[in-house]
Amino acid sequence: MSEPLRVGVLASGRGSNLRALAEAAAGGRMPAAGGRMPAAVVVLVADRAGAGALAVARELGIEAVVLEPGQHPSREAHEKAVIAALEERRVGLVCLAGYMRLVSAGFVAHFAGRLLNIHPSLLPAFPGLHPQRQALEHGARVSGATVHFVDDGVDTGPIVLQAAVPVMPDDTEATLAARILAEEHRLYPEAVRLFALGRLEIRGRRVQIREIP
Repeated sequence: MSEPLRVGVLASGRGSNLRALAEAAAGGRMPAAGGRMPAAVVVLVADRAGAGALAVARELGIEAVVLEPGQHPSREAHEKAVIAALEERRVGLVCLAGYMRLVSAGFVAHFAGRLLNIHPSLLPAFPGLHPQRQALEHGARVSGATVHFVDDGVDTGPIVLQAAVPVMPDDTEATLAARILAEEHRLYPEAVRLFALGRLEIRGRRVQIREIP
């Protein structure tokens, strides 16, 4: 059996999507043909020593590395340290999961075609910060979650998968976020599975999901 795709996760917060990805892989919910496991989360890189994702990594037996920006003289130096940590562990796919730092064009170029993000809205609607609040303020009837490849813009990369979530009349930012998060936990592992199987092909602004022969 060939080695599973090695996945590195970058996180700043509580780590719920890290848990979803790791448990999906370990629990066999990313199966390939013949039962082969196509992906495994091998490292978490956190940019805050207080990130809840670190506790999730410890619980699940995932190696964790803390690289705070203040440890480095510049943004470039910090990103070089992050890249080095991922490359040392032979990571083939990088997943941003609540990573509250904008990555540079150089970082995107280094991981071109193997850098995913998940965002709690139906992109291109409501990019950037507080998308649930934006949806409520605009009176949206539907919101959701989007997995996309990362490019040089803010939440502008080619879309891989989306899931719609209704916005209820009595929703608050917190209740809408919770409903969307449930879809994130389903969507992100599926996107990683498709990537690991080699079924995602970027064609300009579109992502083609190829059928298995």
